[in-house]
Amino acid sequence: MKYINAIVDNNTNATDLIYTYASDFDDICVGDRVVVPFSLGNRKLDAYVVEVFDEKPDLSKRLKHVESVDSEFRLSEEAMRTALWMHKRYLCRYIEAIRCFTPNTAGKRKTKAPFENIELFEEDKLPKKLNKEQQAAFDKIESSIEEGKHKMILLHGVTGCGKTEIYLQAMQKVIDAGKNGIVLVPEISLTPQLVSRLISRFGEGSVAILHSKLTPAQRAVQYKRIKSGEVNLVIGARSAIFAPFENIGLIILDEEHESSYKSDSSPKYDAIEVATKRAIDHKALVILGSATPSINDYYRSEKGLFERIEIKSRYNKTPLPSVEIVDMSKEARNGNRNLFSNALANEIKNTLDDKKQVILFLNRRGYNSYITCRECGFVVTCSDCGIAMPYHKDLNKCLCHYCGKGAPLPKVCPECGSKIIGKYGVGTQQVEEKAIELFPDAKVERLDIDSIKKKGELEAVLKRFRNHKTDILVGTQLVAKGLDFDNVGLVGIVSADVSLNIPDFRSSERTFQLVTQAAGRSGRGELQGKVIIQSYNPEASALIYAKKHDYEGFYDNEIKTRKAVCYPPFSDIYQLVVSDADEHKVKQTADKYAKFLRNELNDVSVLGPTANALVKQSGMFRYQILIKAKQSQRKEVNSKIEELKKYHTNSKGEAKLITVDINPFSYI
Repeated sequence: MKYINAIVDNNTNATDLIYTYASDFDDICVGDRVVVPFSLGNRKLDAYVVEVFDEKPDLSKRLKHVESVDSEFRLSEEAMRTALWMHKRYLCRYIEAIRCFTPNTAGKRKTKAPFENIELFEEDKLPKKLNKEQQAAFDKIESSIEEGKHKMILLHGVTGCGKTEIYLQAMQKVIDAGKNGIVLVPEISLTPQLVSRLISRFGEGSVAILHSKLTPAQRAVQYKRIKSGEVNLVIGARSAIFAPFENIGLIILDEEHESSYKSDSSPKYDAIEVATKRAIDHKALVILGSATPSINDYYRSEKGLFERIEIKSRYNKTPLPSVEIVDMSKEARNGNRNLFSNALANEIKNTLDDKKQVILFLNRRGYNSYITCRECGFVVTCSDCGIAMPYHKDLNKCLCHYCGKGAPLPKVCPECGSKIIGKYGVGTQQVEEKAIELFPDAKVERLDIDSIKKKGELEAVLKRFRNHKTDILVGTQLVAKGLDFDNVGLVGIVSADVSLNIPDFRSSERTFQLVTQAAGRSGRGELQGKVIIQSYNPEASALIYAKKHDYEGFYDNEIKTRKAVCYPPFSDIYQLVVSDADEHKVKQTADKYAKFLRNELNDVSVLGPTANALVKQSGMFRYQILIKAKQSQRKEVNSKIEELKKYHTNSKGEAKLITVDINPFSYI
């Protein structure tokens, strides 16, 4: 007879506990999926074994018995340890963490491989000769791989320096040593070139892909290939960090600064933290690569927690692009109220005349940002989310970018009856239209979420651009990441103010990163490229440092500010969101919980409650409480939030939901 502690697959707060069962299966192990009788009705539920012991526990109640063990399924002990760690670190339910490691077994039928839209190139099959800086970086990485010890390396290399080739050669070393590798990218659909190079180099038979756009059948097939040892390399978005390898040698996170590495649904994990946890267990190397590292990770490298490797010049030795900042206020005073400054319009013409291509970047979809009444100030908002709805000209309606709900463009103001309805702000649709108007002989295409709804359309747009069939590519951040085309002579950043003005302490960091990454698409061939940044705030430090390609200067300026006000990396920020269809109940509950936290937590800043920026979502009102605590107080804060969550689960008069996010990348 064996005895086990197990987590039952029942996703409610009330049953978020570890349960003890007796087992007649003597070969039962940690990580096994079992079937157990649960609750008074003895419902048959799956459960996952987290501990096995021989001695009967000292419990007053009679133990129920495990009914069966799934002989084909077992999570590794490391996976179970990581899941238990995630429960404690992210204050999520046990089963939510475990599900990250389990496959979706819905797919049993035949399915197409997820490689069908990926274009492979002959020149990527063999390793490329590294230049001096690349070789120096690779030598350090190779030495760390050979040591076989856990280490974190921040690979800080300018855009176009050849980080990808270093990744490929490092991964080859790990595979040659009989170990497995994981490569994470911010968004699998945004980096087809990296996926293409990995598959070209290692072959489809050696590579599995994991990401959220796979069908359940595709995901089940990929999981089985990994688990069986058929493949030794996984590439994917953040969820690929849970690949069921049992001998990980290397984990690479490309563009490690990207916010998409942080999950925005429970469990709200940080893929870099999970990668670190798994790598410690496997004694593996983690490489974080970026031209614009996050402030947090660069700080860790400054403190010696990460080793930092620098590459300061491009692979082909072409100088980084020249950057010009245009003051749009001055343009307006001089009579130019167009989307494009005179400098940008002229440079687009010159670039096209030189048979070079242009990328125009604006991180805002739609045609206009919002619709308002000029008489009373009424703004068209989503009835479910309470957020301004941008106007989409191609659909001739307003569209909520959070829930997708549409509304007709009002002919008269529903508040005051005025017919003076104004459209304000600029989106990518309007930029595309203006580019077509000014340059009628040029082939213009747009790349944003709205323009690539059909399967394979993203790859088709990029293929046309790569083959020089598109002259001007207009887009959101989709055009700022992972594109490596050698004929781009100009990048125009239509408005740098979009990210600069978001209500977030990271707004300056995000602006610097977006501008630098977008600018990095220019001049990747033999000739130096050019970048024009348009802004109503041309003196913003993020833009000044981006113009000079001066990451270190930006970091030094930003870290002083963070330290002065105790923002990360000098603290943890917890966001508690209380939700309910009854706004009065939400306010009452949030006030009560904020008061509890202030009374219970010493020397910790508790802010709010305030209405969330996305105050209403899917019919639920949302209020948030922010906690800013030193990292040394993490255990104390987590304990009090757990206490609060237990109270909330057992109470009946409070708001319906409470969610917790630690160090969120968005406060909406």
